[in-house]
Amino acid sequence: MGDLDRRLLMERSVPGRRAVAVPAPDVPLSELPPAEMLRDDLSLPEVTEGEVVRYFSLLSQLNFSVDTQYYPLGSCTMKYNPKLNDEMASLPGLADIHPLQPDETVQGALRIIYELQEMLGDITGLPAVSVGPLAGAQGEFAGLLIARAYHGERGEGETRTCALIPDSAHGTNPASAAMAGLEVVTVPSDEHGNVSVDHLRELANERTCVFMLTIPNTVGLFEPNILEVTKIVHDAGGLVYADGANLNALLGLARLGDLGFDIAHSNLHKTFSTPHGGGGPGSGPVLVTDELADFLPDPVVAREGEAYSLVAPAKTIGRLNGFAGSFGIVVRAYTYIRLMGLEGIKAISRNAIINANYIQSQLCDSFDIAYDRYCMHETVMSARRQKSESGVSALDVAKRLIDYGIHPPTMYFPLIVPEALMIEPTETESKETLDAFIAVMKQIALEATSDPELLHSAPHNAANTRLDEATAARKPVLRWYPEEP
Repeated sequence: MGDLDRRLLMERSVPGRRAVAVPAPDVPLSELPPAEMLRDDLSLPEVTEGEVVRYFSLLSQLNFSVDTQYYPLGSCTMKYNPKLNDEMASLPGLADIHPLQPDETVQGALRIIYELQEMLGDITGLPAVSVGPLAGAQGEFAGLLIARAYHGERGEGETRTCALIPDSAHGTNPASAAMAGLEVVTVPSDEHGNVSVDHLRELANERTCVFMLTIPNTVGLFEPNILEVTKIVHDAGGLVYADGANLNALLGLARLGDLGFDIAHSNLHKTFSTPHGGGGPGSGPVLVTDELADFLPDPVVAREGEAYSLVAPAKTIGRLNGFAGSFGIVVRAYTYIRLMGLEGIKAISRNAIINANYIQSQLCDSFDIAYDRYCMHETVMSARRQKSESGVSALDVAKRLIDYGIHPPTMYFPLIVPEALMIEPTETESKETLDAFIAVMKQIALEATSDPELLHSAPHNAANTRLDEATAARKPVLRWYPEEP
């Protein structure tokens, strides 16, 4: 794209040009608001309709998306989203209803929520479900409030105030625990990338409210000691919480309830296929054992005979938002699960695991692998070799990928892996796409040795090249300002 096409809309402005021709009014004019509410300093571009369309069309082509490029963003499960899901969610009987309608007028919508609750319970082995939380982090928060309410009812609310969280956890885990009023206690990982069972045994005690664990963990590994881990926490009187962000590795293969988890959340917008990014949309249903069902957020959908209704659980932690969750995402997830069926659900995880291990096996000579084990749905590599030999960092590798039309993977996470690159191919990518990615990564590894400066200054052919990201984060420019005359 040339400089002419990159011009801001304001820079295309020419006095007197208009995008629309407004006809003369054929109704009486309304009075203007009071003068103090009016602005005369608002500078708007004067452009033709064609200029407006061209500008925004070109702008849209600069976006990375799963529909246009390979998007291996680790721990976010950026899979292809079937367009049928969107079509179902846009049906008038689902898209045009209102959350304040009487239950009897939205029986079809309530049935969808109810059946999704049942399906998620079957998939995870945690039968009691609320789709109320609007994102994974809110699902975490709900789960922790449930844990606190459970201990409070047992008379232990004042003593069980600690959340045990592995050092490899998602950042939302300690943040959610702190918001729920819990003290965060870090559990270190062992040399194999698992939870250190010895440290967990020392830390789990009468103050433990909950142990939060991502499974597979954030290094893309399954916890081989998971049954021992959950037993240690239960023996100490605590509950075990599963961060379900990585559920795409377990579908049809293992159920969280069978592994000893009491509470979990599921990111519908990740595992169950809804377009996401840019802050939304999101949906993070919270799932619990039958013993904890009465503490679920209000509302859940109940069935009596052939009638469905929104009800408040007996000991509910209360409402997390105005209504019953992100209904459009519920419809998409429901469609996706019904479309896949049992065998399709199993194939999701099997293919995701195969794809990740294929990438790991092909790149282990070019980059360090965080832990020399079979991974699950994602592999965590490290650019520490490149960093020590030529000064090329994980950030440099990620920026160079943009030049090849590939979205960078997650960087510098998990924190226990230096120069980390977390790559999640998902199950929807073909072998040809994976081979092309592998070839690019090998080429970048060669470039790191032969021409490090090429990577230090990457990307070279993007609309925005290397940015000062620290300043952008601390002092963001959120609006356009005209140049001083």
